[in-house]
Amino acid sequence: MENSATFTLFDGLIWAGASLSLLGLVGLVWCILTVWRARRAKLPDDEMRAVMGRVLPRNMGALFISVIGLMLVIVGIFLG
Repeated sequence: MENSATFTLFDGLIWAGASLSLLGLVGLVWCILTVWRARRAKLPDDEMRAVMGRVLPRNMGALFISVIGLMLVIVGIFLG
């Protein structure tokens, strides 16, 4: 008989995935705020492109981390 209070590997997958998704969400919010501040500053076109060029890889990385986290959550739920 399994004790329902035990912490299984699948619970760990779910919590790790939720943590990664939250980390990705923080990254996405950071990207949004960075671009929003740049737009409010009414930067010239070349400076705005430079800001967007720095934010784009971080935005893609944050999306990737969020997707991996959500996949871990789904795998943990299905296998658990």
